[in-house]
Amino acid sequence: MDLGGKVLVAMPGMGDARFARSVILICAHSDEGAMGLIINHPARDVDFRGLLEHLDIATAPEGRSIRVHFGGPVERGRGFVLHSTDYSGGSATLNIPGGLAMTATLDVLEALAKGEGPARALLALGYSGWGPGQLEGEIRRNDWIVADAPADLLFSLDDGGKWAAVLRGAGIDPVSLSGTAGRA
Repeated sequence: MDLGGKVLVAMPGMGDARFARSVILICAHSDEGAMGLIINHPARDVDFRGLLEHLDIATAPEGRSIRVHFGGPVERGRGFVLHSTDYSGGSATLNIPGGLAMTATLDVLEALAKGEGPARALLALGYSGWGPGQLEGEIRRNDWIVADAPADLLFSLDDGGKWAAVLRGAGIDPVSLSGTAGRA
């Protein structure tokens, strides 16, 4: 099972508060583990312009500003730009199934600061990671629902509505979910 390009939707009974009501885009998944970005939790106290200043990246008048998210608890000081495929940083860009890409180098930030770069983008600080078999076990335990990842939703400005929207898109009424997991 390769979940690359899919999203994980946290179930209401998620025991880890860092992932409560999270929607995580799975960027890479293999036998060695998985890596994803939370795309619906804006970062607190960090904005894109301030981050560019901190990194000494000059911003042109036509420079773009993108939203900054908490991508997960692993390597929180590292940034990952999730973006449309109209930009490539060469070997530094990971293509994600479903017409998405991710770049984790300064080149994409510099391009955005100049008003260039990908048409659609968001910056995630940190990432969510799983070791071999860990994610599969969490899915079997009903911690996550796996769903498709429509790009319009991923890049939507309505971060607070993404969790319910993904569930509704999967044919699930969010109100009907129970905080207690189990199997029939």
